[in-house]
Amino acid sequence: MSVSKPPPPHSHFAPPPDSSTSSHLSIPPSSSTPSSPAPSRATSSAPRSLPPPSPVKISMQEHFAINVCPGPIMPIPQISDFFPRFHDYPMTPPPPREKKILKEPDFGLNNGGETDRENKEERKPIEVDRGERQEGVDSDDDDDETYLGTLEFTLLFDHENNCLHCTIHKAKGLKAMDSNGLADPYVKLHLLPGASKANKLRTKTLKNTLNPVWSETLMYHGITAIDMTTKTLRLCVCDMDRLGRNEFIGEVRVALKKLSEGESKRFKMGLERITQNKDINKETVEQGTPVAEEERGRILVSLCYSPEKSCLLVGIVRCAHLAAMDSNGYSDPFVKIVLQPDMGKKSKYKTTVKKKTLNPEFNEEFVYEVPHDQLAKKTLEISVWDYDLGMSNDFIGGVELGINAKGVRLKHWFECLKHIGKKVEYWHTLTQQGAPPEAPPQ
Repeated sequence: MSVSKPPPPHSHFAPPPDSSTSSHLSIPPSSSTPSSPAPSRATSSAPRSLPPPSPVKISMQEHFAINVCPGPIMPIPQISDFFPRFHDYPMTPPPPREKKILKEPDFGLNNGGETDRENKEERKPIEVDRGERQEGVDSDDDDDETYLGTLEFTLLFDHENNCLHCTIHKAKGLKAMDSNGLADPYVKLHLLPGASKANKLRTKTLKNTLNPVWSETLMYHGITAIDMTTKTLRLCVCDMDRLGRNEFIGEVRVALKKLSEGESKRFKMGLERITQNKDINKETVEQGTPVAEEERGRILVSLCYSPEKSCLLVGIVRCAHLAAMDSNGYSDPFVKIVLQPDMGKKSKYKTTVKKKTLNPEFNEEFVYEVPHDQLAKKTLEISVWDYDLGMSNDFIGGVELGINAKGVRLKHWFECLKHIGKKVEYWHTLTQQGAPPEAPPQ
C-alpha cells in the first residue's frame, strides 16, 4: 500500500485544505485522469456512477513508525571484540612478531654470499644507531626526572664548643611543586644514624620561588670528635603545603668525616631522590620502649667552685638529642640534681620543664654551700626526666660526677677541684645511671 499526497493547488491563492483532514493522509482514487469537481444536482444529466472508495486514513504515529525496525535486532559490538586483552576468559598470548629484514634484490651482479655479507654490514650500523637513539631518549627522560635542583651550604666543626655550624646559602633550579609552577621551599637537617626528631633542624620557608636564598646558620650542639667520624648529615629540601602534606623535593648527604677541625668547607651538590628507610629513621618512639645508651642524649654541664662564697656552682646549660618518650615523638624534659651524701632539702634541685622538645636549653645555675676540702668526698647525680601530667615521670637518662666516676666524668670533676674559680664545661652522654628502681612484680 502506497501513500500519496493530495494534488497541489492550481494557484498560490488557493484556500487552505480542510482542517478536519489536516492530521490525516488520504489516498485518492486509482484513476488515470485527474478528478473533476462534482456537478451540482440541478445540472447533472450524466448517469450516476459508483461512489469512490473511502480513502484509507493513517495516523501520524503509524506513519512515523514505518521502517523503524527494518530487520532483526543486531547485538551491540563489545570492546572485547576489538581488544582481545579485555576478555574475561584467559587467552593465549600471540606469538612474538618476527623481525623482518628487507633484502635488496640480487640481479646477478654479485654472488649470493657477497650480497648477504653486504646486507649484514649495512644493517649493523642501523641497529647501533637505533640503540644509541633509544639510550639517548632514556637518558634524557632520566635527567628530567632526577634533576631536582642544586643546594649550596657550608659546614664548620667547632671542636672547642662541640658544635657543628651548618650555613644554608641558597638553592637553584628547584623542581616546581605547586600548580603555579613554583614552590615554597625549606630545608630540613638530620644527623644519621639517630632519631630524626631529636636531630631535626629546619630553615625558614620562602614563598613562591624556585631559586631561594636563605643565608641561615643552624647549629648542632653536643657533637664530639667521635660523631664526626661516624655521623652523616642529611639535608632535605621540601615544599611546604598548608592544605596538605609537605612534599619532598630532593636531598643530599655529607659524611662528617670529610670535614677537618676548624675548617669551613663549602658544598654545591645536586639534589637526589634517595629512598627513605623508615625502619632506620623512625619518626616516633613508642612510650615505654627501651632506648639504647647512645640514643638517650647528651647534657652540657658547667662546674665552678667559688672561693669567695665557698660554694659549688652547677650550671645546666642544655641537652641535645634526647630520647623521645611521648607518643608524639617528643618529650617534656627537665633535670634533677642531687649532691650525695644527702644534705637535706638543700641538696636537691630541679630545673623548669621545657615542653615538646628533644633539644632543650635551660641555662640555669644552682648553688651548693660546701667547703672545698669536703667536695672531694661528694658525688653529683644528674638525671633527665620527661614530665607527664597526672602520671609518673619517665626517666630518660643520667650521669654521675665524682671521685668514683670514670673517663670524661672523672676528668670533669678533677678539673673543677683543681682550677678554683674557673668554669669548666663538658658534654656528657646520658646513661642508665640514676634510673629509679623497678617496682617488684605483684
